[in-house]
Amino acid sequence: MMQPPTTTGSADPLALILAKLDLLGQQQEELNAKLEALQAKSAAPLSPATVTLRSPAPKPMRAGQVTESDGEIDVVPASVKPAQRPANPYGSRVVLTTYPKQFGIHPLPLNWGAAGPQQRGPIVASRHPDSLKIRNAIGAYGGSYCIYRALAVALGELDPMHRPDFGLTEPPVTIGPHPQWSDPKKIVSLDPYGHLVTTAFQSDIAAGADVRPTIAITRAHMRIAEIEASVKAGRLRADGKIVLDNGELNVTKAAVEPVWYLPGVAERFGIEETLLRRALFEDTGGMYPELITRPDLKVFLPPIGGLTVYIFGDPEGITDPTKRVTMRVHDECNGSDVFGSDICTCRPYLIFGIEEAVKEAQQGGVGVIVYFRKEGRALGEVTKYLVYNARKRQAGGDTAETYFLRTESVAGVKDMRFQALMPDVLHWLGLTRIDRLTSMSNMKYDAIVSSGIEVVERVPIPDELIPDDSKVEIEAKIAEGYFTTGGIPSKESLASTKGRMWEDLQH
Repeated sequence: MMQPPTTTGSADPLALILAKLDLLGQQQEELNAKLEALQAKSAAPLSPATVTLRSPAPKPMRAGQVTESDGEIDVVPASVKPAQRPANPYGSRVVLTTYPKQFGIHPLPLNWGAAGPQQRGPIVASRHPDSLKIRNAIGAYGGSYCIYRALAVALGELDPMHRPDFGLTEPPVTIGPHPQWSDPKKIVSLDPYGHLVTTAFQSDIAAGADVRPTIAITRAHMRIAEIEASVKAGRLRADGKIVLDNGELNVTKAAVEPVWYLPGVAERFGIEETLLRRALFEDTGGMYPELITRPDLKVFLPPIGGLTVYIFGDPEGITDPTKRVTMRVHDECNGSDVFGSDICTCRPYLIFGIEEAVKEAQQGGVGVIVYFRKEGRALGEVTKYLVYNARKRQAGGDTAETYFLRTESVAGVKDMRFQALMPDVLHWLGLTRIDRLTSMSNMKYDAIVSSGIEVVERVPIPDELIPDDSKVEIEAKIAEGYFTTGGIPSKESLASTKGRMWEDLQH
C-alpha cells in the first residue's frame, strides 16, 4: 500500500493538496481494472466528490410563501404559479468536482500551440453527460452569459441537453490560419480555432463531443451619428464600398470569448501557475474547484466579457506587407461610448479611431478597431461611479493631481486591465506591423511592441476633441506616461487642472 508523502509545517499548502490528489489518483488507477469490469452503464462517471439531493414531496403553496423543509428553503415567486414550476432537469446526483486519473474520466488530448487543429485537439468545456467524462477545459461556454444560460435551464426555457445547430453559421470571410496560431507563447487568452470549430472538429462533434465556437465572424453595416456628420462635412467621402452614400459603414466584425491557457497566462504575468489557479479559485468565491483538483486541465474559460474586432476594408489585407494598417485598441466605457458622458475622452477617441481606420481602408489599406469589455479599467462600473463621487466631493475639487489617488483609495489599485494579454487578438489576426496606432496608452503600446508587433506611428487624440470635463483625465494620464506630442504637465499644472463641480450639473 502506498504511503502519503511526508510533509513539513512550512510546505506550500497548495503543493500538499496537489501531492495528496496525485496519490489519490495513483490509488484509483490501481483499482481501475477491477472497476472497469464492474462498471454499470451510467450517464455520469463515479466521483468521490458527489452529493445526493432528496427533494421533499411538493406541497401546495400560495404565491410569495416561504417554507422550510429538511433544512431547505423554498420560495414561490409571486409571478410563477406552483403548477408552472419546471421540474428539476438534473436529477438528484451532483458532481461537485473531478480528479486526475479518476475512474471514468478520460479528457480528450489537448496540445496547445500545435501545428494545426487536429494536432491541437478540440476544447470541450461542456458538462453534458456525454461530455463530462471527456471534457478537457474548466469553466463554461458563453463567458459571463453562462449564468443566463443556467437561469434559462432552471426556468424550463432551455433544454439542458440542447445541442446547437451550427448549419449556415460559418464565417463569411477567411481569417487564418497564421503562423502565430502555432506559437504557444503568442496566443494564450483565446482559442485561435474558435471560429473554425464546426469544420475543424467536425468528426469530434459527430462522435458526440459538445464542442462549441468561442469566436463568431459576420458582416454588417455600422451607423454612427458622428461618422454621418463627417461625411456631410466632407471629412469623410462616400465611396459606395467602405462608406455608403447614406453615411453607413461596411464592416466585418468578430466576437471573441476568452479561452485561457493557464500555463501561458501565468508565464505572461511572470507568476507560478499554481498561484494563478489559487487566486482564480479564491476570488471567484470557489466557483471552480477543478482549478485546484484538476492540475491536468490546462484550459480555463473564465466568466468575463470578451472582445469585438471591427475591420474596415479587406480582412486579408491585414497580413499583406504592402498594405498599411491603422488600428485602435479600445477598452469599454459604457458611460461615454454609448451615452456620451464627457468626464472622459473615451467616445471622442473611439470615434476618431473609427474615422482614421475608415480613411486608411479608403486609401487601400485596412482599418481595425478592437473593443475589449474592460469597463472602468476593469474595475467595473460601480467602482467607477464611486470614484467619480469621491473626485467631485474631495477638498479642492476634481483635479488631475489626485486623479489616480481617488481611484486607488476606492479600488486599491489604479488599473486592472493588465494589457499583457491584449496583443493575443492581434496575433490571431496575423498582425506583424501597425502603421498608425491611435492610442496614447503606454501600457497598450508596451504590450504590443513586447509581443513582437512593430508600431510605426502613434497618433494622439486631437486637442479639439477633448471635452472640458475630461481634461482632468487626459492630463493625469499624460503625466503618468501616456504618449503626447506636446509637453508633460507640471505638478502645478496638474493641481490647477480641474473638472466641473456638481453644482454645474444641477437643473
